[in-house]
Amino acid sequence: MSELTVDFQNAYNGDGVPGEEQLQTWAQLAWQGDEPSEVTVRIVDEPESQALNHQYRGKDKPTNVLSFPFEAPPGITVPLAGDLVICAPVVEREAREQGKASEAHWAHMVIHGMLHLQGYDHIQDEDAEVMEALEIQLLAQLDIGNPYESEETEPDS
Repeated sequence: MSELTVDFQNAYNGDGVPGEEQLQTWAQLAWQGDEPSEVTVRIVDEPESQALNHQYRGKDKPTNVLSFPFEAPPGITVPLAGDLVICAPVVEREAREQGKASEAHWAHMVIHGMLHLQGYDHIQDEDAEVMEALEIQLLAQLDIGNPYESEETEPDS
């Protein structure tokens, strides 16, 4: 695997955002490319996430992570993977609701977004299985358990 440069932008003023070094580690782990590349990871609040999700996906609500792969104009080769926009309040809320460690959920969101930048998706079941298996494998390297197991069980009430 080649080196991945992470440009970090924190536009969120709250707590709970992992450090730049952690984000770099998680993004590098998920980078499958043979060539060096660069990604921008922007941490945002709910209004910015909602505006971007509405503009680009037609969904008028904030979301955990948005991936914007870089599409170079014909004839131009620039080593850019694209941009990840991660909504800190949504990630923190999901971690609490799903009974997951905050750091583990952040790692999952970075890895999930990085795989999207590299063309993985989960629209079709077969594609979802491939993407989820890779996420599980990468998270295991960080000693983080399968993030999909706890989502399938109802929380104790």
